[in-house]
Amino acid sequence: MTYTPSRSEFLTIRGLRSHVRHWGREGAPKLFMLHGWMDVGASFQFVVDALQGDWHVIAPDWRGFGLSQRSGSDTYWFPDYLADLDAILDHYAPGEAINLLGHSMGGNVVSLYAGARPERIRKLINLEGGGLKSSKPEQTPRRYAAWLDGLHTPPSLRTYTSEAEVAARLQKTNPRLSNERAAFLAQHWSAQTTPGRWEVLGDPAHKQHGPLPYHSEDVLACWSAITAPVLWVEAAQTDMWSWMGGEAEGRTELDFRLGHLRDVERHILPDAGHMLHHDQPEALARLIEQFLQS
Repeated sequence: MTYTPSRSEFLTIRGLRSHVRHWGREGAPKLFMLHGWMDVGASFQFVVDALQGDWHVIAPDWRGFGLSQRSGSDTYWFPDYLADLDAILDHYAPGEAINLLGHSMGGNVVSLYAGARPERIRKLINLEGGGLKSSKPEQTPRRYAAWLDGLHTPPSLRTYTSEAEVAARLQKTNPRLSNERAAFLAQHWSAQTTPGRWEVLGDPAHKQHGPLPYHSEDVLACWSAITAPVLWVEAAQTDMWSWMGGEAEGRTELDFRLGHLRDVERHILPDAGHMLHHDQPEALARLIEQFLQS
């Protein structure tokens, strides 16, 4: 398979050396793509390959993921992602209203950002970034205690004996991945750190549960402030219900949350799981371009 060529660039974003991947022609309409948890910007390669139009796609690695520098802290604070995104957009598109896409964690970030900076967004695309089950106040003491306990035993990530073993691990998580796509992702998702050992390019601190409760009311206030048209895409075989309290409760809650968007177009991709940009990149690319060009 022939992949659309990309180039890497490194910027200092809020004190951290950050990696940004580019596809397409400089000067073409910009489309920013933000990846999810334990993923990398290169994850959008298959969608980029399927795009038909003339685009300049810009996909950073979030802090502590991929080739971007780790923060050195024991917990990653969600607002830092918003501040990093703000700095990235100021660098590449100062004063412009931009097209912004995010998957999963990235979808949550871009939706919060679009509410905080509505004037910066031309069109917003959220791929399965529906959020978490809302916390209750009485859960807060236990959450703080769990966080404090976790600091005594910092999390770690397993290592692998080869890129092929990394690819097999990706296919175990997502059986829809072809051998070729799994091998491509393994090259960008991991690196050889010592002889005979490959390590996932993600700071283990990302596995540490943060102390702050998830308040859906705060999130929905941001969603309600979004003025740009929104494309919401979910997968028919999604597993996002696992972090929204189960399918029945999650479906009801997600529909309620999507109702807070002023202008939303909703789609469900068949034969796709949560990594829908890997499972159905051609169908997803068509939806993206139809939405951006409408």
